[in-house]
Amino acid sequence: MSAKLVSNFPEQKFVIDHLAKPDFKNKEFIDWENGIRAIAKFPNVMCKVSGLVTEADWNNWTKADFTHCLDVVTEVFGIDRLMFGSDWPVSLLVASYAESCEIVEDYFSKFSKIDQDKFWSKNAINFYHL
Repeated sequence: MSAKLVSNFPEQKFVIDHLAKPDFKNKEFIDWENGIRAIAKFPNVMCKVSGLVTEADWNNWTKADFTHCLDVVTEVFGIDRLMFGSDWPVSLLVASYAESCEIVEDYFSKFSKIDQDKFWSKNAINFYHL
């Protein structure tokens, strides 16, 4: 998804899936970060926190590998424009469902209960009109 596309449709809601696939495996985030910062400027774009482990080194990832990118999307989108996504069943190639969830559970555990509820369910409910 490009900023040009989004700018042409200001009334259309968009969701970035899998954090726009940062290169966790090689830990090269400059291009990803520039792109995510640009697209986050549009208030009609949300970001789904999903697909983390499938973009990492499948055999050698740790929770800490994801912190920088989670920090960036949290900063630029804010808690009101983030939502959880599991990437199940694809993520099972790399980790159990519980292990995948634990990454984001640990990260967002420092947030208020209200903000955690937004991330885990309320933002998706609002976005998808559920």
